[in-house]
Amino acid sequence: MSIANWNPSKLTLVVDLDDTLIQTDSLLENFWLAWSVKWQTPIEAVRTLARGRLALKQKLGEISAIDPARLPYNPEVLALIEQWRERGGRVALVTGATQAMADAVALHLGIFDAAHGSSGSINLTGARKARFLDETFGPGGYSYIGDAPADFPVWQGAAGAITINSSKAFQAKVERLVADAIHLPARKARLADYIQAMRPHQWLKNVLVFLPMLAAHQFGLATALQAVLGFLAFSLVASATYILNDLLDLSADRAHPRKCLRPFASGRIRLVHGTWMVPVLGAAGALVALAGGIELFAVLCLYSALTIIYSVKLKRLAMIDICALAVLYTLRVLAGSAATGVPSSLWLLAFSMFFFFSLAAVKRYAELVDGAATGRSIATGRGYCVDDRSIVGNIMVSSGLVSVLVLALYANSEPVQQLYRHPEFLWGVCLVLLFWSNRIALMTHRGAMHDDPVVFAMRDRTSLCCGLIVGLLAFAGTVA
Repeated sequence: MSIANWNPSKLTLVVDLDDTLIQTDSLLENFWLAWSVKWQTPIEAVRTLARGRLALKQKLGEISAIDPARLPYNPEVLALIEQWRERGGRVALVTGATQAMADAVALHLGIFDAAHGSSGSINLTGARKARFLDETFGPGGYSYIGDAPADFPVWQGAAGAITINSSKAFQAKVERLVADAIHLPARKARLADYIQAMRPHQWLKNVLVFLPMLAAHQFGLATALQAVLGFLAFSLVASATYILNDLLDLSADRAHPRKCLRPFASGRIRLVHGTWMVPVLGAAGALVALAGGIELFAVLCLYSALTIIYSVKLKRLAMIDICALAVLYTLRVLAGSAATGVPSSLWLLAFSMFFFFSLAAVKRYAELVDGAATGRSIATGRGYCVDDRSIVGNIMVSSGLVSVLVLALYANSEPVQQLYRHPEFLWGVCLVLLFWSNRIALMTHRGAMHDDPVVFAMRDRTSLCCGLIVGLLAFAGTVA
């Protein structure tokens, strides 16, 4: 059966909002957006929830308002609404979201004859929505598009039923309520989507935990296994923080030409799943860190706390965000020391801070160059305007040069004479790093940089060749 068999003069097509018209949940959208605006949001949300879900929706709406233009709309539902309108049928948006949210979506799309949402003390869901529809359109005077068990009472009084993203069992229950129900295609997240959300390619950054043992030439099996524990712990927690950052950045990501394709921003993964993935991955990482020792656990906790503060606040503060990113990189090095018991030398820490400061500046400079190319005057969700790119570019280049200088001074220091048979090979490392850092700056200036320089380096043949040469030079200096 199709809507062609329905009489548009007698029926109103009623459309639900969450996970139906939009491929997301407006309550969770509002929660994450509100948290990105106000760090106290989780505390206020817990307090407000004691007064009910409607009070929570209204409170979150007071803190921040969702931009309906950036929501991921379901193309199948939009196409069906257009078909119904072409036949002269009326369409109404009826949702458990607030009235303000319903009005904003209806105004943006311009395809609804009426929009009704929760207001006052009435949460327009389940049986309350069913009674409202019977009173407004009359029993059997509407067909309803929905997706959740809470919609069963609505379908009991509806003349027609349309489901979306539903299982076979769910569809069978609806068909027992409404004969000849219509089922739009199910949108199922793939395993690959969840893996992409965890960003395993970013785990490459966590090889920094091996740096202290490599720099000190401590290659024992026990030391390596402890470093592996540190790597696993940081990878799990890093994935949790990446997901957290994506949830907080939903609106900004949807305004970005590439980030809008991320699993949560595009609506491929439900926000409720991402909300659970954060604590599960974080807890798993914490357990692995505890197995590696209390010092590793302490560094991981510090890393997690700083990452959350960065995601909620610091990333919107110019220059502070770059400093925070550099510290987060360097904490991985310190985690390697905590896991293996091999201390990080002052030389290593000095090089790390300047080198990672440069990489953090590359990340921001790439966003500003991209903004200039697309005609934007500010970097969405950041504390910079496009005109700042010359200053950020200078920071990017100068920090990279200072890191090479530190390495050059280290190559002539006393510890090197003890660790390397032929320390002169380290001057070759300095030359390669000098070339690579300046090439990265040039590529970024030309707009050829990925959103993340580490991802760019993984896919760039020249960068991979530079990494291989650095490894060979270090090995030659040790054994030649």
